[in-house]
Amino acid sequence: MGSEGRYEQTLYTDQDNGLIIAPPPGVTTENAKARLLPIAKKINEALALCGFPLCKGGVMAGNPEWLLSLQEWKSKFETWIEHGDPDSLLNAAIFFDFRPIYGNQALGEELRKWLMARAMANPRFLHQMAENALKNRPPLGFVRDFVGERLGERENMVNLKINGIGPFIDTARIYGLASGVESTSTSSRLRSAGQALRIPAAEIEGWIGAFQFVQMLRLRSQHSTPEGEAQTVNFIDPYELNTLDRRILKESFREARKLQSRLAMDYHL
Repeated sequence: MGSEGRYEQTLYTDQDNGLIIAPPPGVTTENAKARLLPIAKKINEALALCGFPLCKGGVMAGNPEWLLSLQEWKSKFETWIEHGDPDSLLNAAIFFDFRPIYGNQALGEELRKWLMARAMANPRFLHQMAENALKNRPPLGFVRDFVGERLGERENMVNLKINGIGPFIDTARIYGLASGVESTSTSSRLRSAGQALRIPAAEIEGWIGAFQFVQMLRLRSQHSTPEGEAQTVNFIDPYELNTLDRRILKESFREARKLQSRLAMDYHL
């Protein structure tokens, strides 16, 4: 799930995973869970040793809350779609980006098709997702080019994850769900949903190019961050960039703002 489900994991991506259980005849779901849970925990721990940190929020298959039958996963998703409260919207942002990676992938594909149909049939939920997404604005200022925050002793630090790529990811997810796009990557969602909505190709490619540039800056920042400073890996001071990169970053944030303006117009927000 999460960035790994979108094929967008970075150098500091932690684990977000789960299991869909389909017990063979004669084995109950509870017995299958009891047998699989220790194995899932062992795999989570092994991935951590390989450099994929454990999820601090516990979104892992080794957590019994995310080791469920297909029907139980549908019930979870249904609850989030029906409620639309802040926790449900947060869960949707993580879990709805899932992709199957091993085992009977038809189970994941069935869950995806069910989710797309259910989300498209509930415009109220999509409206709530759009309203929530618009709370996170690109860090552009009126006086200064960028609106940063203080991080320790450093000022003007911009969060490339939350405020940089976040608006692209969240908007792409909403348009993808609304248009029945089964792809999970942000670029694919924007391109496929944009075509379905008859948005000019140049406008779509502008969004994708901006998203990919900000993601590139994230990777570059993570690569150059010293060990022991993981809390700063997604932050940069834009005024330390060279003139060209700083200009492109500003234009990328403007593309994010344009994308959000279209989202606000489409959902009357």
